[in-house]
Amino acid sequence: MKKRVLIFTDLDGTLLDYHTYSYGKALPALRQIRKREIPLIICTSKTRAEIEVYQKKIRNRHPFISENGGAIFIPKNYFKTMITGLKERNGYFIKELGTPYPILREKLTEIAGRFNQEIKGFGDMSAQEIHKKYGLHLKEARLSKKREYDEPFYFVTSPDGKILRGMEKEFSKAALHMVKGGRLFHLTGENDKGKAARLLKKMYEKEWKKKTISIGIGDSLNDLPLLLEVDLPVVVKLPTGRYEERVLRQLKEPFPTRGIGPEGWNEAVLQILRKVGED
Repeated sequence: MKKRVLIFTDLDGTLLDYHTYSYGKALPALRQIRKREIPLIICTSKTRAEIEVYQKKIRNRHPFISENGGAIFIPKNYFKTMITGLKERNGYFIKELGTPYPILREKLTEIAGRFNQEIKGFGDMSAQEIHKKYGLHLKEARLSKKREYDEPFYFVTSPDGKILRGMEKEFSKAALHMVKGGRLFHLTGENDKGKAARLLKKMYEKEWKKKTISIGIGDSLNDLPLLLEVDLPVVVKLPTGRYEERVLRQLKEPFPTRGIGPEGWNEAVLQILRKVGED
């Protein structure tokens, strides 16, 4: 029985250009994915509201994973049968895996203060500040503040490794997790992209009654759980022209792209689809 293909992808620095947020160079691969009716599952630190913008732009109707695995959003009537424990809201069935945002904010302030660290999270910043600092359009910056399960933040003064390790330990005691993304640190619960992808993959296999070949595409440490979970992990080259070595070292058979950002994304997807017989 032929296996079906699933593609899980990060957004910033992978499908989207790190600086311009354009996906233009990935259009050939996106067309092939649509033509072959392969589920493209966005799996990012972005909010539901932000992801919905890109779902519409690339005409993607498939489920998505928000805020570093905080929740899985499944469009209604997508699967014939659904797992238990789902919420129903805004046209989705939702599997929540993350810690509520107010708890994250409270613990971030508490533990940063304990280590005498001045931090700024998205909850401390206006949409205008986010727009200026990270180059998002103002509308997208407003959507980025609609957070539910993940707090992005940065240190006003870069801490040394000892402080970072100490903070990670304290967050861990509170069943929280601090991880470095492409631009920012993120504080989440015990959820991650890999756990969410694993659960969604099982839903597809139940629906299709067959095993899947899963492709995962990322570029930074917060993508590592996803890349460890999939059959074919793609590591996209960073804007510096290098790779995140801490990710590459932990993968058995990574697929490092030659191109940067969406150019590398396009190259990897087309090559892998040919390899697995989907093109």
